[in-house]
Parts: sequence; C-alpha cells; structure tokens
Amino acid sequence: MNLSSLTLTDHRHTLTLRLLSLTLLALWLSLPLHAQTGEPRHNLSIGVNGGVNMSSVTFSPKIKQKNLMAPTFGLTARYISERWFGMLCGLQGEINLSQRGWDEFYEDYPQLKYTRKLTYVEVPLMAHVAFGKENGFMKFFIHAGPQFSYFISDSSSIDGDWENYRYHQEQHELDVEHKLDYGIIAGAGFEFHTGIGNFTAEGRYYLGLGDVFGNTKRDYFSRSANGGIGIKITYLFDLKK
Repeated sequence: MNLSSLTLTDHRHTLTLRLLSLTLLALWLSLPLHAQTGEPRHNLSIGVNGGVNMSSVTFSPKIKQKNLMAPTFGLTARYISERWFGMLCGLQGEINLSQRGWDEFYEDYPQLKYTRKLTYVEVPLMAHVAFGKENGFMKFFIHAGPQFSYFISDSSSIDGDWENYRYHQEQHELDVEHKLDYGIIAGAGFEFHTGIGNFTAEGRYYLGLGDVFGNTKRDYFSRSANGGIGIKITYLFDLKK
C-alpha cells in the first residue's frame, strides 16, 4: 500500500468518526424535543464524582501499549426535564480533572518501559435517560453526548536502554500540540436512592476525535487520539424536586 492510499484511508477514517459524532450530537440535542410530549419534571441535582480511567492513545503508525490506569474526579450537575413513556429524560454535565495517556509495553522486551500521563480539564455534556420506578430504590440509566477537554500538564517516566532497540521513540520527545481535545462519550450504569442522597455506579467509553500531537504531512504521526474506558462513582443530592 503506498503513501497516498494510507493518507486516503486516514481521511476516510477521520470523516467517519466525525460523522458519527455529529449523529450522536444530533440525537442528544433532539432528545428534549421528543420529551416535550411527556410529563414535565423539574428535578435539579448536584454532587461530586470520582473514578479511574483506563486510557490509551490510538497512534498511526501504531505503538505497542497497554491501558494506563489514572484517576478522574470532579463536579456533577443533572437536570431531569420530562418523563416520557416511562423514561426519565434530562441532561447531565460535569467539570472533571482527569488523567489520560498511554503505557508502552513490549512483550519481548519487558525491560523497556515508557509512560506518559496527560492531565485535562474535561467537560462532558450528556443526554441522561433513566429506566425504572421514579421513586424506586434503583434505576438503570444510559448517557451519551460530546466531551470537550483542555490539556493543562503532562508527565512521563522511562526505563530501559531504548537506544539498542528498533522501536518508535518519536512520541517520547513530542510536546502536546493540540491542547483542545474533543470526542464522544457514552456510558451506562445504575442509580441507587437512599435517605442521604443518590449514588450512581457507571461504566463509560470515550472515543477521541482530535489528535494529541501534530498530524500534518510533515509530522510523524497522522493519528494520536485519546480513548479508553472508565469507571465512575457519583454522589448527588437534590436541590429541586
């Protein structure tokens, strides 16, 4: 496969991802419009969240790596606007301090180690749809929507005699070029109602659509996108119900 074919494939892949993001964003924005035929609700809740990201970076050319486990925590606000066909519909937003990045791993040479941690301020804006009895103990919910992040700092650690091995090392020396990151986030979980507030446990998947490093023809990587899964616990208390 020649260079022009690879470039065309990358462009098609990028276009597909962006079309997918626009489709999900349209669904997210249209949800309240459909919900206007339901029973109105005005439930506002705020709280705190915390958890872990199991992150990686999609490189092209590829880099061998395993998931990097790193913390995430922040503030959560949720507004339930409608009950529509048995579903509670609303919006949830967060402001999080979150670490992402990658952990390089080579099975044949375990002595070679490199870890890069990227710290972001993340703002996910998600449609919230919950299923179950409105005043019951437990509900199942799903989330989907865009996420925007801003890079604030990074750190790295390296071990092993890399000079004697023919592995890509360009990523070790590169500075983050694109500080604004964006993508799609989707998740599902359970919410538990108690006398002291509401607790949620959720799994999420993040698909980054931007690149960490430069992606022009002069740059080594044509793709360097954040991604991965996360586990999050959130505590919410009602301000208005």
